[in-house]
Amino acid sequence: MPPFTNGSRRFPCLACALAISSATLSGGASAQTQLYWGDLHLHTNYSLDAYGVGNTYITPDLAYRFARGIPVYHRTLDTKVQIDRPLDFLAVTDHSDNLGIDVQVISADPLLQQNEAGRLMIQAAKDGPWTGLQGYTRANASRTGALEQVTTLDLRKSAWQKEIEAADKNNIPGTFTTFFGWEWTAMIDGKNLHRNVISNASAQQASQFYPYGAGQFFSLKGIDSNRPEELWAYLDATAKRVGNDFIAIPHNSNLSGGLMFDVVDSDGRPFDAQYARTRMRWESLVEITQSKGTSEVRPELAPTDEFGEFEIRRKLLIGTPTPANPADYVRSALLRGLSFNATLGTNPYKLGFVGGTDNHIGMSSVEEKNFLGKIALDAKLSDRLPKQRPVIFPAWEMSASGLTAIWAEKNTRDSLFAAMKRKEVYGTTGTRIALRLFGGYAFTASDASAKDIAAVGYKKGVPMGSDITAAPKGKAPTLLIHAAKDPAGANLDRIQVVKGWLDQKKEPQEKVYDVAWSGSRKPGADGKVPAVGNTVDITTALYTNDIGAAQLSTVWSDPDFKADQAAFYYVRVLEIPTPRQSLFDAIALGVDVSVTKYAATLQERAYSSPIWYTP
Repeated sequence: MPPFTNGSRRFPCLACALAISSATLSGGASAQTQLYWGDLHLHTNYSLDAYGVGNTYITPDLAYRFARGIPVYHRTLDTKVQIDRPLDFLAVTDHSDNLGIDVQVISADPLLQQNEAGRLMIQAAKDGPWTGLQGYTRANASRTGALEQVTTLDLRKSAWQKEIEAADKNNIPGTFTTFFGWEWTAMIDGKNLHRNVISNASAQQASQFYPYGAGQFFSLKGIDSNRPEELWAYLDATAKRVGNDFIAIPHNSNLSGGLMFDVVDSDGRPFDAQYARTRMRWESLVEITQSKGTSEVRPELAPTDEFGEFEIRRKLLIGTPTPANPADYVRSALLRGLSFNATLGTNPYKLGFVGGTDNHIGMSSVEEKNFLGKIALDAKLSDRLPKQRPVIFPAWEMSASGLTAIWAEKNTRDSLFAAMKRKEVYGTTGTRIALRLFGGYAFTASDASAKDIAAVGYKKGVPMGSDITAAPKGKAPTLLIHAAKDPAGANLDRIQVVKGWLDQKKEPQEKVYDVAWSGSRKPGADGKVPAVGNTVDITTALYTNDIGAAQLSTVWSDPDFKADQAAFYYVRVLEIPTPRQSLFDAIALGVDVSVTKYAATLQERAYSSPIWYTP
């Protein structure tokens, strides 16, 4: 058996962190590839909740145009807005439940006029401001069966076709890629089980299916369900019928109240091998960071992780406080996956990492200094000040996050999707840190300074998202890691390796290692590297890159490796402290940052997909 395997995956030689490179592949071909940046989670006015909180005018088409770098008119601010750095790809993922209903009301859609409830809604919109579900209630308060009339598959398909047209219009192979997708929005007693469904379908293929719903407001029998198992069955049947593929990406597991990464299925039955295989078939990625907080880990679950307290939301979507639960966080899920693999022979939680914004403004916005907010009601700075009315999503509680990074051969739908399937992806909190991770047994210290990290990495090992096994006697896994700063951002503080493993008693364990850092700092007696410092001036929101490093590179060998213990390794890269969006706003408003009730600074970061070791 070879020292490491990659299953059936084909791994092209990709660019090193700073330049495009090419190398000969195992099959004799060569490829030039690079790093692509995008957002796999964005809502427009076709999402019921987005429309209801003020986004009445940013359509799917405008969302794609904004991501491409084209100026867009911001009606609330009465000004043009333009992304500083265009994205390479975008998926508009509007909620499948009541998809586009508000736009259909305002436009007096002929399909909606075919039933009495729809006609009442259209008239109500003419009589006064239309406010989504509130308007529906006003129009149909005394009618029974009204919601059933305006929750039809035909209406959903009609709105979906508009989404397809917008994506197809903006898809420019080699320059900008659009994905056909939606958000499946299951909620159980206010607990989040949402998934973003991303497809590699062509426009013609996408026209042959519709966004499967969760039945949040009204369930259409046979085409809506709040059970993940039913979603997977729909994806399976559709993929076989149409000939495309899907990935369902859980998001905001941090708000799932102990459900997202449970140890039982929707019926409360323990996982079996078939369940585990099915789940991994469709859910090979997870959104680790976004506007509603970080889902990596919660400090209460990892008390020795000094950087675990980062953009944590400690309440459900509906605002109810929620205690720390290992079923809510990605690191715990990875650990549970090792345990399941030991007992079932397959791992339902073998997850690669992505990031997304989940912005409901139709504009992918992640810059702290120019954060446009999560919802349209927060567009004006004065509206972000504390209000008397209850607010489920206070503006400054939201994170200006996140992005997905993909290493792929070309900026095309097929190439990017293939890279997602093999998990050669990572998530960031909005920064564009270029990150490489390879694992194997043959790396030497000199490889960290190689001119072409990618060529060395592919020749001697496998990239993030892959597997290594069959450790040679006396050898421990070694990781080749290279990180380069965002060219328009802050220097790097450190690189960390997060390891999880099963000990001799098959109990899950975890440890965070500092493996590379800037400056001449030395680890303390506890093995931890001191803080990098902080150059942020909280009176001006300016900082300097006088500390930190432009790039960091290392070859790290696991000092605690035991050949009979299953493990995973992922990399976390931290920037030096920089101003948070709350500080920028406070200064602009002329108030102390304490008014925001949130931190003045933060350390942006990147999270690589893991590499797994199996004995």
